[in-house]
Amino acid sequence: MVFGDLDIIHMIRGAGPMVQLVLLLLLFFSITSWAIIFIKYRYIKRAYRESAFFTDIFWESRDLGVAFKEAKELPGSPIARIFRIGYVELKRVSETGNLLPAPESGTLTIKGKLAGIDNVKRSMNRAINTEVTRMAQMIPFLATTGSTTPFIGLFGTVWGIMNAFHGIGQRGTASLAVVAPGISEALVATAAGLAVAIPAVIAFNYFMQKIKIIEAELESFSADFLNIIERDLGR
Repeated sequence: MVFGDLDIIHMIRGAGPMVQLVLLLLLFFSITSWAIIFIKYRYIKRAYRESAFFTDIFWESRDLGVAFKEAKELPGSPIARIFRIGYVELKRVSETGNLLPAPESGTLTIKGKLAGIDNVKRSMNRAINTEVTRMAQMIPFLATTGSTTPFIGLFGTVWGIMNAFHGIGQRGTASLAVVAPGISEALVATAAGLAVAIPAVIAFNYFMQKIKIIEAELESFSADFLNIIERDLGR
């Protein structure tokens, strides 16, 4: 691999064992980071697409049962998943009697309404936390990569320069032709550390912004769903 007059492969081969070990560690961070970036990009892109599709279906449909059937066909949508959990909990509390009319009046009691709605709200809040946790999985590794790989590369550079100067001391010569190759080979580690860190930091910030947007949409949908339940119970 040649960049201008620089032969990177030759410089890596000419580096010392410690610098090569540092470069191997940086290669591991790079491959893992790019794998996470690829996986998370596809996951979040699918989450956005299917959530937008389900939201349109939900507001166009007047039957929660129909929306529930459509939600089961969209496994990649976080909004569809929290709706399914809320809908199942709503059916459960209805079947257990929390949303049944009081025998003497034939209407729902305030206590029954609050108990049923609180159960649905708690289940949806847990579902939102689960979805956010699922979306954020592996992303902290990108932050770790962005914060540590420059220092790992710097360590390799410092070690390489130490070896270069040690060799100069043993030979007793300090010409530029003797010093420059060893230092340039050591500096490859710093360049590699920055090359690994920069994409990881950019991807981390991008994914965290997208996750915050999805989290806000989940909370907004949950509030709308609970409002619909309260409105229907109040009729």
